[in-house]
Amino acid sequence: MLSDEYEELRKTVEGFSRDVVAPVIGGFYEREEFPYDIVRQMGAMGLFGLPLPEEYGGMGGDYFALCLALEELARVDSSVAITLEAAVSLGAMPLHRFGTAEQKAAWLPKLATGERLGAFGLTEPEGGSDVSGGMRTTARLDGDSWVIDGTKAFITNSGTDITGFVAVAALTGRREDGRPEISTIIVPSGTPGFTVSKKYSKVGWNASDTRELSFSDCRVPAANLLGERGRGYAQFLQTLDEGRIAIAALGVGLAQGCVDECLRYVRERRAFGHPIGHYQAVQFKLADMEARTHVARLAYYHAAEKMLRGETFKKEAAIAKLVASDAAMDNSREATQVFGGYGFMNEFPVGRFYRDAKILEIGEGTSEVQRMLIARELGLADL
Repeated sequence: MLSDEYEELRKTVEGFSRDVVAPVIGGFYEREEFPYDIVRQMGAMGLFGLPLPEEYGGMGGDYFALCLALEELARVDSSVAITLEAAVSLGAMPLHRFGTAEQKAAWLPKLATGERLGAFGLTEPEGGSDVSGGMRTTARLDGDSWVIDGTKAFITNSGTDITGFVAVAALTGRREDGRPEISTIIVPSGTPGFTVSKKYSKVGWNASDTRELSFSDCRVPAANLLGERGRGYAQFLQTLDEGRIAIAALGVGLAQGCVDECLRYVRERRAFGHPIGHYQAVQFKLADMEARTHVARLAYYHAAEKMLRGETFKKEAAIAKLVASDAAMDNSREATQVFGGYGFMNEFPVGRFYRDAKILEIGEGTSEVQRMLIARELGLADL
């Protein structure tokens, strides 16, 4: 059971999603247009600052509060939800966790209000899940500047009109044992040598911003190093562990949205003299959908609880992400079946849900990677 404070937040975002997002988001989705006005209103509500300190304009809340907001947004639309998730967990949180006092003062106030969005430049075209082994982007010190060369792929929030910076993971040398030294460097938007490609043509998340980035002799001050040199890989692992809980919350929201839409539809749609919800075949589908959603919600609640207590939560985050992405994919498929031909139409939310669900099994660690992490935490990697 949620505390009064959490429940008030949940209801507030639920109302915003229903009254502000739901009536218009289908148009943005079909036009593949970034919803700047919705994002502005989310910023005014304080959603981008939920887990950030009040001294930087944040709400002084915690990561679980962010997850609750993500779940409620994703019940209506995942493009809006992923914009918030990436801006906070991948953009603002690394800066909050690892940034210097000067970096925080320069960026966090604008990130907390949604005036600016941050992005995390990790994935590369040929790297995939092999982040350290597949990384080709380099950064070298030249006097008092970092010089960055390379390419990043599938980077969310990286090319909007309000994108403030991309935190770029890059090879900055080799360790004594030959392993790559990876560091993270803040590259402000508009920096010479930093090129943002046109938006990808995507299967889903069509109202969010996703782009390829390239860096050619891109120079930024040495002071733009985020955290310690050589700690970029460790930073990214911590960032992804937390982000997996957030993605799980988003997946639960999508799964719940499928239940919501189907419950309305099966009462209205009639066949053979009855609402289709009268028939046991449909009832069983809805029962399974509700059960999946409930279990996935408990999984991300548990992972978030361990994180907030300061306990190790890597396994729980992987379980939550795996279970929630499965629930989203299964529920969206079943919801489309319940809606029949209408489920194949983009004007109906379940059509968008079906398109949006698949990426949850890929982004921020594939389902296969989650299973590897769970097995490793069970000690099976040493057998």
